[in-house]
Amino acid sequence: MVVIRLARGGAKARPFFNIVVADKRTRRDGRFIERIGFYNPIATVNEESIRLAQDRLTYWKSVGAQASPTVERLIEQAAKKAA
Repeated sequence: MVVIRLARGGAKARPFFNIVVADKRTRRDGRFIERIGFYNPIATVNEESIRLAQDRLTYWKSVGAQASPTVERLIEQAAKKAA
């Protein structure tokens, strides 16, 4: 099954997450199919905290990919920001 989930990056105590499309069986930070955005939880006021390629997200959901609960929450946040 294909999932849309977070892959952690950054340094110790400075997390940074890529929003990726990956096979469910791969490791959290392992191989992925496509990177469709990022999430920076410690972004300052003038930095971008969430970026998401909506067209790619729509495509992957249309072919059956399922988003993790955290990614679903981030999608809702990004939609509120865009509106």
